Amino acid sequence: MDTAFKALADPRRREILRLVWTEEMPAAQIAVHFDDITRSAVSQHLGVLRHAQMVTERRDGTRRLYRASHAEMARLRRFLDGYWSESLGRLQDLVESVQASELPGSAGSPQPTKGTTDG
Repeated sequence: MDTAFKALADPRRREILRLVWTEEMPAAQIAVHFDDITRSAVSQHLGVLRHAQMVTERRDGTRRLYRASHAEMARLRRFLDGYWSESLGRLQDLVESVQASELPGSAGSPQPTKGTTDG
């Protein structure tokens, strides 16, 4: 999982994933979308994504075609959803415990005081 997060930390790699999300593309076609890095740098980014299993590579003759790994992205999403759900569950428990302690007659809630009359 750490490898996937490290791979996604770079904005160019996230852009590469977006490009190959719905269609296979060779590195040269991916590189056309980046005017600030070389084709070699794109290939290195693809290597990082491949190592993290975020993209798959298919050979077609001498070409290598890349596509986002939807299965790996789904696994990553399940992990994040679980983390998010767990955090929300803890937050809900905290809010409910605070609300319960504020109910009249609960331990920790201020008790109304009776006024005294001088007479």
